[in-house]
Amino acid sequence: MTKQAPLSPRRIMDARTRIDPLFLDTPLLQANLNGLSILAKDETENPIRSFKGRGTSFYLAENAHDTAPLVTASAGNFGQGLAYNAGKHGRTLIVFASVNASPVKIDAMRRFGAEVMLAGDDFDAAKAAAKRHAEEKGLRFVEDGAEAAIAEGAGTIAAELTDHGEAIDAIYIPLGNGALAAGIGCWFRMQSPSTRIIAVAASGAPCMALSHRAGQSISTEEARTIADGIAVRIPVPQAVEWLQDTIDDVVLVDDDQIIAAMRFAHERWGRVVEPAGAAGLAGILAERSDWTARRVATILCGGNLTDKQIASWLPSASNR
Repeated sequence: MTKQAPLSPRRIMDARTRIDPLFLDTPLLQANLNGLSILAKDETENPIRSFKGRGTSFYLAENAHDTAPLVTASAGNFGQGLAYNAGKHGRTLIVFASVNASPVKIDAMRRFGAEVMLAGDDFDAAKAAAKRHAEEKGLRFVEDGAEAAIAEGAGTIAAELTDHGEAIDAIYIPLGNGALAAGIGCWFRMQSPSTRIIAVAASGAPCMALSHRAGQSISTEEARTIADGIAVRIPVPQAVEWLQDTIDDVVLVDDDQIIAAMRFAHERWGRVVEPAGAAGLAGILAERSDWTARRVATILCGGNLTDKQIASWLPSASNR
């Protein structure tokens, strides 16, 4: 594999001036839990209800000279972000998603203008189909986790966190393809080197945790978790490489811990957060005894749930 250029804090600063302002300066929620101060950036209130609008907006801005059609694969939120921003730039987009992808996310991708094609039983199977289609048709394949601009756009969340000026002892970041963790870690390494940077993966989808610890890509046969947004079984090599320099550790949380974090977010802040979006918070709650009297941050990075999922996992929440 070709050595990847490192992510750039300077480009994260540049991204803040080029990303659609609709996705920037998101609310900072706070809670105190037995002396632990929790900060959470809420990325669920924009039109696509996730942080994916940041990186995709910066990616499209960086490639504004190009008008060719795009192809990608997505569990749903990345496809929404790319569709929304592609439409703003006059680009057409085909998204491949699993036949088991969330219907809410599929509908949203189509509503934002993407052509959605269903292929394979999981995200990685859909990605393989997307790559084949792009190669056969001679189209540009956009891979979440492999494009520096997407990771650097996500890193603007970290820049907004450090704007507040108060020291953050640790940050727990949901870990799927790795763009979010790599971008946020890149910024904290420069701006707040004492902050411990911890990525959080689902125990049923541990490939990125295994890869980080081994220093090379390690695939798993399956990814079994309710957190579809981080249900990855085949790592993106570029992200594995970036994470070697941008995070300190990866912890694993199970589905019950993720549901507990979703309920915490709803009870404390009134936020409806999807499982992948609550993974970082689940990591904090699982390790809260390590951070008594400290300030720890995370990102509520997505909130796209079906009514059935809300009723099952968040019975106290009213249907949207």
